[in-house]
Amino acid sequence: MKHATAPRTLVPTEQPRHVGRPAATIARAALFDVDQTLVHAKTMVEFWRFWTTRWLADRAPDEADRPIRPLLTLPREEANRGYYRLFRGVAAEDLAEAGRAWYADFMSRGDTLLPDTVRELLRHQARGDRIVLVSGSMHACLDPLARVFGADVLCTEQEVDADGRFTGRLDRSVIGTGRLRTVRAALEAWDIDPAHCSAYADHETDLELLHAVGDPVVVGDDPVLLAVAEAHGWRSLPGAMPRHEARPERSASDRQGTTR
Repeated sequence: MKHATAPRTLVPTEQPRHVGRPAATIARAALFDVDQTLVHAKTMVEFWRFWTTRWLADRAPDEADRPIRPLLTLPREEANRGYYRLFRGVAAEDLAEAGRAWYADFMSRGDTLLPDTVRELLRHQARGDRIVLVSGSMHACLDPLARVFGADVLCTEQEVDADGRFTGRLDRSVIGTGRLRTVRAALEAWDIDPAHCSAYADHETDLELLHAVGDPVVVGDDPVLLAVAEAHGWRSLPGAMPRHEARPERSASDRQGTTR
């Protein structure tokens, strides 16, 4: 198996979990969707491209999306499960290592975080709120980001067999109805009232979550969410700007990476 050497990351030094949180029990939480709410990109798509073209180095860049393209026509929950089946047989430690390398590469591009959302996150952090990333993405993508912001992670949990390899099945999905169920269980365990929480999200499928908290915030221009926000007086923030995703060809040596 081959992989690319992780480039230098341009993110702040990793901070301890829950930075700025006082020692007393915290009564508030700030819940952040990740893809196109906190970061510009769709992390699962970006990670797949890195995984296939640079970590495994078994696909050219223009072929990277071929296995995931059919998933884009499916309902979100079905597509999510189909995506994780692609990692059946992969060692959990290998995926976590690849995730750290991907994150360093991803952040080195610059302009990857949505500045208005980051400002809100830092404001919550400064007043001691519990910061929580809520996503249908996976730990390999989210844990490096969570370490930087001192956040908890509520995300998809992939089933692992006795040998530490993914089975392709899920222990937990955080897409659709599974998202609100997961958030409610976590808040109950942390003894935090949802009425004292903020939530930031960009897609109409997050509407249940936004309705469930005391301070819902719409990120971006989803017409369903904006209509509800206007009707209920919710706050809104700018979202991800459209981007041209032209990808320059890498040299053959860059695609090959180094042998593990």
